[in-house]
Amino acid sequence: MSKTDYNLIAIGAGSGGLVSSFIGSAVKAKVALIENNKMGGDCLNTGCVPSKALISSAKAVQVLKKHSLYGLKNVSYEVDFAQTMERVQEIIAKIEPHDSVERYSSLGVDCHSGEAMIRSPHEVEVNGRVLTTKNIVVATGARPFVPPIPGLEDVPFPHSDNLWELRKQPEHLAVIGGGPVGSELAQAFRRLGSEVTMFNLGPGILPREDLDMVQFICDSFEKDGINLLDETTIERIEKLGNTSRIHYSRHGEKQHLDVDHILVAVGRIPNTYGFGLENLGVELNKNKTIKVDKYLRSSIRNIYACGYVAGPYQFTHMAGHQAWYATVNALFAPFKKFAVDYSVVPWCTYTDPELARVGLSEDEAKAQNIPHEVTTYGIDDLDRAITDRMDYGKVKVITPPGKDKILGAAICVVRAGDLLVEFILAMKHGIGLNKILGTIHPYPTLSEANKMLAVAWRINHSPAGVLRWLEKFHSWRR
Repeated sequence: MSKTDYNLIAIGAGSGGLVSSFIGSAVKAKVALIENNKMGGDCLNTGCVPSKALISSAKAVQVLKKHSLYGLKNVSYEVDFAQTMERVQEIIAKIEPHDSVERYSSLGVDCHSGEAMIRSPHEVEVNGRVLTTKNIVVATGARPFVPPIPGLEDVPFPHSDNLWELRKQPEHLAVIGGGPVGSELAQAFRRLGSEVTMFNLGPGILPREDLDMVQFICDSFEKDGINLLDETTIERIEKLGNTSRIHYSRHGEKQHLDVDHILVAVGRIPNTYGFGLENLGVELNKNKTIKVDKYLRSSIRNIYACGYVAGPYQFTHMAGHQAWYATVNALFAPFKKFAVDYSVVPWCTYTDPELARVGLSEDEAKAQNIPHEVTTYGIDDLDRAITDRMDYGKVKVITPPGKDKILGAAICVVRAGDLLVEFILAMKHGIGLNKILGTIHPYPTLSEANKMLAVAWRINHSPAGVLRWLEKFHSWRR
């Protein structure tokens, strides 16, 4: 083909598209980035950043509620919900420059605001102009799934994209969904003062996690006063003036509940339609993600995909991870290419306590008949956790029988996402529990929980014969 305008065009300016553009510009490729809405994508504008900003406000309220535990008295506060939501927007605005047109333009990326339309494998139209390119990286993200519940279309329900427009605090919020998003937001709204009822279709929240770890969160929900309804089927929603009546069945009994707001959090749908992929015949998976190979190539070999739209993980950090592979493979194939590495994938649910995990879970090990051992350490034993009144939760590690190799780790404590990094690094680079045990951890910190877990493993695997000999040796020397 003739010479093109660009080496690479990235469609979508969320984590995947931004990382792809950054890498492309860093290796001196000619790159264009097209975004039809806001730079930063879902994570900055409607997902990770605003939800964590709201959660931080809710945690501040929780500390104030427990002021007597810290030796304080006569502490009073009032939640200004409108101001809390404005604070969320202030946080977004402070982070916005990191993902801005100005920043990426300064890096040499041609940023285009508008609807992209892929006309051919080498042509993308935006704002009436056709751009030619050697490669395309699709990073169009996903949108909230709205379940086909009769009557839902008649009520002004928020979901994870439009929730942030609220300025009046819900008196009674119904959360439909028991996954990470629903769990995080249910707890945040409850701590900010809303009555909250969670409708979960399955037998328990966070079904991908081990039950013993999830129980800490369920206990916290109960203390917070969240009404958690497992194994429910929502049959219809009825609009009654300023309220909505949710008709549901649970354990064979038909019931109803009146609320003033409904939050739908039952998953997301990848954005794969409306910008030309269907016209080119790009293959999709059953879940509507783009079918990609180990190099993140689609069925059309110069069109790559990363992030939500490619799957299988719906995490911002995985979108950035995949973007590196997609971009490098697009720019340097066939001379050099790399298969995407999914060997060590972490994730975290930002409830209180947080639940973070990497690698194999105990339930997965059992289901797959993988020989394993489980070592746990209760955070209620840790000095710093006790000092900070955060002594609830535990650390759990999965290892092969008799070996210190880490197959998986799960942490359910305050700041679990931060503590997990040590295990991520260990798994990535083949470091076992003995090496963690031999690493100095500052005292007093929560990070010592990881070392104490390693201590527990070491004690459980101390050679009995050697210890008996040592006992005799020291008896002889006395």
